Amino acid sequence: MAVEFKDGKKILVTPVTAEDLKDIKIGDIIYLTGSLTTCRDVAHRRVVEEGREIPVDVRNNAIFHAGPIIRPLPDDKFEMVSVGPTTSMRMEKFEYEFVKITGVRVIVGKGGMKENTAKACKEFGAIHCVFPAGNAVVAAVEVEEIVKAEWRDLGMPETLWNCRVKEFGPLIVSIDAQGRNYFEEKKVEYNRRKDEQIAEICKQVRFIK
Repeated sequence: MAVEFKDGKKILVTPVTAEDLKDIKIGDIIYLTGSLTTCRDVAHRRVVEEGREIPVDVRNNAIFHAGPIIRPLPDDKFEMVSVGPTTSMRMEKFEYEFVKITGVRVIVGKGGMKENTAKACKEFGAIHCVFPAGNAVVAAVEVEEIVKAEWRDLGMPETLWNCRVKEFGPLIVSIDAQGRNYFEEKKVEYNRRKDEQIAEICKQVRFIK
């Protein structure tokens, strides 16, 4: 079973299938155990625009939009020092094709994404989650081991750092496998509430238009 419950936490354990994600909804808080690979702009571009095969198997696993700080160790080993999320929206234009090509199931980053990613999540059975910003050191502690590093020619932030993580999170589900988008739905709600409040204020303070 790829979904575990421990101390009140819902934990996804990779590899993950579309079936494992069907009951996870936007706004849910989950954690991740298993394989997580950092994957940013240039790696997306290589896969989608250049047609290069990604050298880490992310099918049914997770990627993290992040540029970590790594400490090299002897014998080609590495230690995660800090791994904060980067803005997911930068990958929006690539994400549909990236999910289609690679089969990734869980995308983690900072902030929301839009139609391209929501379409991919709905069609291919994936989710996008937000890791709370400002917790890069906490995230690093949840990395048990850096298993391998690929595309090192891209430099430290863009290298594919394939990690084994344990209870990585909290992750807030922003797009679920049905294609619902938490940020976009809340934007509509907040705008409606904002308009209602402005109208109420204008009744009492007439010089505000």
